[in-house]
Amino acid sequence: MLAPALFVVLGFFLLVKGADLFVDNASGLAYRMKVSSVVIGLTIVAFGTSMPELAVSVTAAIQGSNEIAVGNVIGSNIFNLLVVAGASACIYPLAIHSVLMRRDWPWSIFVSGVLLVFILIHQDISRWESILLLVLFGALLTKQIRSAKETKDQSVKSAKSLGRLIFFLIVGIIGIIAGGQLVVEGASNLARLWGWSESLIGLTIVAIGTSLPELMTSIVAARKGENEIAMGNVIGSNLFNILCILGISGTLRPMKVDIWAAQDCLVLLLVSIIYYGVVKKWGLNRRCGLCMVLTYVIYMVWLFVR
Repeated sequence: MLAPALFVVLGFFLLVKGADLFVDNASGLAYRMKVSSVVIGLTIVAFGTSMPELAVSVTAAIQGSNEIAVGNVIGSNIFNLLVVAGASACIYPLAIHSVLMRRDWPWSIFVSGVLLVFILIHQDISRWESILLLVLFGALLTKQIRSAKETKDQSVKSAKSLGRLIFFLIVGIIGIIAGGQLVVEGASNLARLWGWSESLIGLTIVAIGTSLPELMTSIVAARKGENEIAMGNVIGSNLFNILCILGISGTLRPMKVDIWAAQDCLVLLLVSIIYYGVVKKWGLNRRCGLCMVLTYVIYMVWLFVR
C-alpha cells in the first residue's frame, strides 16, 4: 500500500513542477515568436500534454485492446472539457478567445459527431475512417498555422533566449508525462488492492490519469492569468485526441469497439454542444465551471452504476 501511495505523491509533485515550467516557457515562446498564446495553447501545449493519451491508445490498439484505446480518448475528452476547463474557471474565470469560439470549439463538436457516426454504423473504426481522421487533422493544423501567421502578437515579454525557452519547455513536458505515468501506475495499483475491476480502472483512472497533464497545465495557466493557454490546451487536446491519436491507432490496427463507447461518445457530443452554448452566452465564469465539474461527477456516478 505504501509504494503506490508514494508513486501518487511523487507523480503529483512532478506534474505541478512540470506544468509550472511548461506554462512559463510556452507563454515565453509565444511572445518570443510573436505568436498569440491561443495558438501556442492549441498546438505545442495541447500536443505536449496529450502525449500520455497517445502512448496509451496506440499501445492498446497494437495489442488489440480496442476498448481501452477508444475509451481512453473519449473519457479523456469528457474529463478535459468538464473538469480541466471547469476547475480552471473555478480558480480564475476564463476569457475565451474569439478564434476558439468561432473555429476550434465547433471543430471539436464536429469531430465528436464524426466519431459517433463511425461507431454507430458498424461498431468499429476502420483503417479508411482512421485515415480520414488524420486528413482532417492535417487540414485543421494547416488552418491553425495560417491563422498564426496572420495574427502576430508584437509584444515580447520574455527575457530568455529561444534555446533556453525550448529546453525548459521540454523539461516541463518530461516532468508532466513522468508525473502522469507515476500517478496512473500508483492509483491503478491502489484500485486493484481495493478490488476494482480492470474495466472500471480503465474507464476512470486511465482516462483521468492521462488527462492530468492537461488539468495541471490549464490550472497553472489560469492561476498565472494565461487564459488563452488554459482553454486552448483543452480544445486543442480534444481535437488532437480524436483526430491524431485515434487516427494513428486505427491506421495501425482497425478497432472494433463496444456499444457502450457510442453512449460515452454521445455524452461527449452533448456536453460539448451544451456548454458551447452556455459559454457563448454567459462566458466561462466560476458558476459555469462549477456546473461543468458537477456534470462530470454525475457522469462518473453513471459509469459506476450502469
